[in-house]
Amino acid sequence: MQIQAIETMGLHIEAGFPLRVRAVVPGINVADLLPQLHALVETHLLEAGAILFTGFSIGGAAGFKDFARSFGHPLLNYECGATPRSKVGGGIYTFTEYPAHQPIPLHNAQAYTREWPMKLWLYCDLAARAGGDAAIADSRAVYRDIAPEIRQRFIEKGLMYVRNYGNGLDLPWQRVFNTDSQAEVEAYCQQQGIAFEWIDDGELRTCQRCKAVAQHPVTGEAVWFNQAHLFHLSTLDAEARALLLDSVGQQNLPRNVYYGDGSQIADAELDHVRAILDKHKVVLPWQQGDVLMLDNMLAAHARAPFKGPRKVIVAMADSMSVHDGGSIG
Repeated sequence: MQIQAIETMGLHIEAGFPLRVRAVVPGINVADLLPQLHALVETHLLEAGAILFTGFSIGGAAGFKDFARSFGHPLLNYECGATPRSKVGGGIYTFTEYPAHQPIPLHNAQAYTREWPMKLWLYCDLAARAGGDAAIADSRAVYRDIAPEIRQRFIEKGLMYVRNYGNGLDLPWQRVFNTDSQAEVEAYCQQQGIAFEWIDDGELRTCQRCKAVAQHPVTGEAVWFNQAHLFHLSTLDAEARALLLDSVGQQNLPRNVYYGDGSQIADAELDHVRAILDKHKVVLPWQQGDVLMLDNMLAAHARAPFKGPRKVIVAMADSMSVHDGGSIG
């Protein structure tokens, strides 16, 4: 992508990944520039995959919600979530609430389901005292760099995600499905093609077969689009893995992933995937007020460990599903 550094209507644009859009006059109200920003996103997001808006006055959580909504899609609820979040209000959520010392690896939001958001916004309301950087990776480049024999195996077999909810090991199903009704959970699972089983103490086990790679519905580009490297048991160190298996057994692991035919995925294959993701990682130190807009199929995102208070909130929009032609594997 070739974009000359220009100044127009209060903006300064730099090419790269992500595309960086800075306010020429720091602190200018983002609402005053929405027509230009909308046109910029329309022109460049599909090529860039990610756009960082920096130096603007966003106006806190309320202003961020208005900014995300201004792009014309209703904001989505966080359904069938895999990580703990808190609702801020009006389709705005906290970023994954993992402990500050724990990194969050690169991933595409809800790539472990058959329905996912196409648009994703992250807003830094408060930057950490140290660490907490965002990171992104181009999912097209990751796809191209995966070893051909591994990539083809993922395409041919697809993936099967297995989850056991609650019991102090994973999120309770009531929080994941946003309901206390087993009947509503069953209806949702049937609609989404998720196999389910009620097990001891009213807990839930689900099994869902999903794509492993995908084709972007607009650009037609192939992208690496799954969370096998996060769900697989190999994400744990050897000691934690042994303790968990000894405690609950493989069938009752809070989450795991297999090939779509039920066969095991080798640790070495996912270690390779993690290495490729890390190779393409671009680190983005947060500045207060920054907004990072992603095409969720074109760019994965991550979070580094941090110290001190930190507040990053998220909005999602523009739902896509396998029924809309987004899957090739």
